[in-house]
Amino acid sequence: MGGTPRRAAGLGVLVAEVPMQLHALKPLLGRPGPFTTVYVDATPAGTGIELDTAERWKGLRRSAPPGVDPAVLDEIGARLAVPDGRHDPHGRVLVADAHEVLVDRILSVPPATSRLDVGPAPALLPVVRAAEEAVRLLVVAVDRTGADLTRLTSGERNRTPETTTVTGGHDDVHKTREGDLARRAQTRAEDSWQRNAEVIAHALEKAVADDAPDLVVLTGDLRTLGFVKDCVGQAVRDRAVDVPGGGRGEGVHEGAFKVHLREAAAAFRARRREAVLARFAEATGRGDGAVSGLGDVVEVLRRGQVAELVLAIGAIEGALSTRELWVGAEPLQLGVSAGDLDGLGLSAAPRKMTAHVALVRAALGQDAGVTLAEEGDAAPRDGVGALLRWSDGSTPSGSLLSQSADRSRLRSLG
Repeated sequence: MGGTPRRAAGLGVLVAEVPMQLHALKPLLGRPGPFTTVYVDATPAGTGIELDTAERWKGLRRSAPPGVDPAVLDEIGARLAVPDGRHDPHGRVLVADAHEVLVDRILSVPPATSRLDVGPAPALLPVVRAAEEAVRLLVVAVDRTGADLTRLTSGERNRTPETTTVTGGHDDVHKTREGDLARRAQTRAEDSWQRNAEVIAHALEKAVADDAPDLVVLTGDLRTLGFVKDCVGQAVRDRAVDVPGGGRGEGVHEGAFKVHLREAAAAFRARRREAVLARFAEATGRGDGAVSGLGDVVEVLRRGQVAELVLAIGAIEGALSTRELWVGAEPLQLGVSAGDLDGLGLSAAPRKMTAHVALVRAALGQDAGVTLAEEGDAAPRDGVGALLRWSDGSTPSGSLLSQSADRSRLRSLG
């Protein structure tokens, strides 16, 4: 499945090798419906917005149908009443099953219209957008004596970041400016400085090897960062970007650094999307490693061949929202007709499911990513395509891209 991986600015992130995953949506699989999806503008009042989030929620709650458990609506309201710490325009997506809230995420762009949806599956587009926001970060804040390594996920709420402190052990890191003794002291300080950087680099390499993030964010003392970069291997370099404004000492402006951090995550998401669509176009052009069209994509999903599902937003909001597929109890049990499920050993009778929901459910069931084709992108046939993990002689081929006004991105459950 090809293509040369595209490297980001800085040390060069292999964005084509870091597909967007659906892990944040896994808690929704197999849960009892109905599902309540709240997609709300969470921009604080006083920033050009008249109502605050709690007031918007009151209006949405009045639109909830009678079948929704009031306790679920109470939990949603309680969550929205707690400020999320963002002061810029942004949105929130919350998804609850019949009993409790399972997803609560921040979106960098607020919806044009806040809404509440109730149905047998979560509202697809806001849930996929929420999954798209998730970029797993390892923030490395350094000074001359050590570093703090913090794991967090952009857009995630209500989770305490995990921080590991690394201490270099060499304390003679301060330079002076007087005479021969001072020059020897400076040499010792430089040596201690470099040794501390080696300790930081070793800890960083181990952290990436143990659980590789999407991005390694480097911030803090610039000279130390230079030493650390000289010491790390390719696995760290491929993921690393410099983000200014952070550090370990006093005087760090946390608000400004968080803005830079969000910008780095947004840039990564854009590069990731562009890289996937470029690989899809290239594989489609070769006639190998990708398929397009609803029937062909259903076939490769059923066989567990999909690395990345590609969906056009226009199709999600159009044909794929009105078309139905047949599914069984397991995510990979799906077909265009009920007969397609014959011989799959279903544990219960097949049922119909909205096409885009069934497609994303199957992608989630095989740990595939999902990428949305935006308006103006070359869209797959029928608005749905797939990059493949593998192919053989029986894999569908010959699919074509079409230039379309479809916009992008998909995912769902059921």
